[in-house]
Amino acid sequence: MTPTTETSFDAAGFDQFIESRNEPDWLTDMRREAWQHADAMAWPERRAEEWIRTDIRAFQIKKFGVPVIDGDLPSIDTTQIHQLLKGVDLAGSLETIDSRVTSEQIDPELTAKGVVFGSLERIAAEHPDLVREHLFTAFDPDYDKFAALHAAFFSGGQFLYVPRGVVIEKPIHIGSILSDGGTDTTHTLVVLDEGAEATVLHESNSVSEDAKGLHIGSVELIQKPGSHLRYVNLQEWGLKTYHFAHQKAVIDRDSTLQWTIAAMGSHLSKVNQSVDMIGRRADCQVNGVMFTEGRQHLAYHTQQYHRAPQCHSDFLYKAAQQDQSRTVWKGMIKVDKIAQQTDGYQRNDNLVLSGSSRADSIPGLEIEADDVRCTHGSTTAQVDAEQIFYARCRGFTQKEATRMIVIGFFQQIFDRISIESVRDALGQAIARQVREYE
Repeated sequence: MTPTTETSFDAAGFDQFIESRNEPDWLTDMRREAWQHADAMAWPERRAEEWIRTDIRAFQIKKFGVPVIDGDLPSIDTTQIHQLLKGVDLAGSLETIDSRVTSEQIDPELTAKGVVFGSLERIAAEHPDLVREHLFTAFDPDYDKFAALHAAFFSGGQFLYVPRGVVIEKPIHIGSILSDGGTDTTHTLVVLDEGAEATVLHESNSVSEDAKGLHIGSVELIQKPGSHLRYVNLQEWGLKTYHFAHQKAVIDRDSTLQWTIAAMGSHLSKVNQSVDMIGRRADCQVNGVMFTEGRQHLAYHTQQYHRAPQCHSDFLYKAAQQDQSRTVWKGMIKVDKIAQQTDGYQRNDNLVLSGSSRADSIPGLEIEADDVRCTHGSTTAQVDAEQIFYARCRGFTQKEATRMIVIGFFQQIFDRISIESVRDALGQAIARQVREYE
């Protein structure tokens, strides 16, 4: 498979990238500022607290190229790759391959109601005021070098705006696909106005299980008062792919967010996920599933930031590790002084399936208010030998018994997911990966 990337992540590559695009001046100015900051930044230090458990010394960005907007793309049957579409009637969809939009469609009835969905670059030109008002308001381009590089080089992004009071009954599907050796820098921006409702299914896949590639991406979810969003991220990049992402939601008064993340792909992942509750009675539920094998390393740092009173947050991450793989989960409940009557909960459970795999779990609290209920917890265990013995006595093989126990371990997450196709797809994906262990 021939990658669709040519230029490098350097000054010359940035100039070529800018020259190849036809974008509004304000967006080009944002990119130039981001590149100046990225060029001045150092790579994350090995001893920095955020990176001390994630070693990126083997990562060399010069081995990957910047996405281009012309040239031939590989022929890919996307219907054979995506997993969340079975039995689902969609309101709209958008597909990218190597950060290039290859197809987009939206129900005309929704367009008539004011819904805007499609390529971020196209909509930035057609509705500049709408995009400019929200772009980079949740995502921070100066967070680190990866964030700044993304802000400078993002391409093939997706944009969804749901106007005030509009309810999208059917899901919106976003597909991001990487060819072997390709680069993805897509930026996802979802904006729900007051009282709006939507469901978004976002899948990230490589063309094959062992494909290499690079993803430097971001997700921004912005919810106005009284809005309701269900957002699903299913990440199954190839096992030689590097995955760096900043994902953040900002939810206002009386809004609700159910955010489901499933991470089973990539060679190395470093993801920062945050939900900021900025209005009274904002409510978020985050469901995380991680399943690793081989020498995979998946690091997820989560934050539930209570910036207003009477908000509720509930983060539950479950992870299972096979072979010599490793997961890192570091969670933080942060409560501002004014955020009284906060109710925050976070938990990370790990099921270690081999003697050489590893799970690091670091829950944390940073609370300045005095009228709160915040709890956190973490567990790490191996498969119970007595449960295996019990199942085998009743006719199950070792592999069937192990698979049953692993699925049962994740069942608490599945029960929280309100979208049937997502529950089924995650269960099947995990079942496929479970192997037999003595």
